[in-house]
Amino acid sequence: MTRVATAAVELRFTASRSAGEVSALLARPEDARALYVLAHGAGAGMRHPFMGAIATRLAARGVATFRYQFPYAERGGKRIDPQPILLATIRAAVAAAAEAAPGLPVIAGGKSMGGRMTSLAAAAEPLAGVRGLAFLGFPLHPAGRPGTERAEHLARVTVPMLFLQGTRDALADLALLRPIVAGLGPRARTVEFEDADHGFHVPKRSGRTDDEVLDALAGEIAEWAPRLS
Repeated sequence: MTRVATAAVELRFTASRSAGEVSALLARPEDARALYVLAHGAGAGMRHPFMGAIATRLAARGVATFRYQFPYAERGGKRIDPQPILLATIRAAVAAAAEAAPGLPVIAGGKSMGGRMTSLAAAAEPLAGVRGLAFLGFPLHPAGRPGTERAEHLARVTVPMLFLQGTRDALADLALLRPIVAGLGPRARTVEFEDADHGFHVPKRSGRTDDEVLDALAGEIAEWAPRLS
């Protein structure tokens, strides 16, 4: 039987008192077993093809998604909001997602910067109702400047964490990330995607396609999320 694609419903919520309202897209399949509050990366908003592709694949596996804009992306700007506004938006998005799709176990995270900001929010204070964090390419350091300072807060995150990382990711030297995740203990694990870069693109010589990598990413999240308690 062919599965009908899940249509996304556009919503709005208040990011913060100073930043005003932002847009969101909720895709909830009828058989949803979990809800992923999915933040976008620094250079593209919630409608980026990567975000849409992941949401579609997750819906096909019974995971609802709540994609949302940070205020600067809502305005069409390129200058990222100050960190307090980003963190406030994440907390507001988690609350709005839970209200829009009640009754589902909630995980949060996102692509690159969106995932890292979600972890910073969770480290400062647990995100209400969130059972785990899933990162689609955790940006451990700027390209060409290896370091671990961006991961120092992860020890203060109290929920399980799933790091989905490409082995060619210029923003995450796996030789640095692996021991960090190992040091977090059983609540954290990394799944590596051979030859994938920060956008999870793979070269032809890898023998796989980008679509196959996206399928694998969605499969890992769909298997992990419903098991969290």
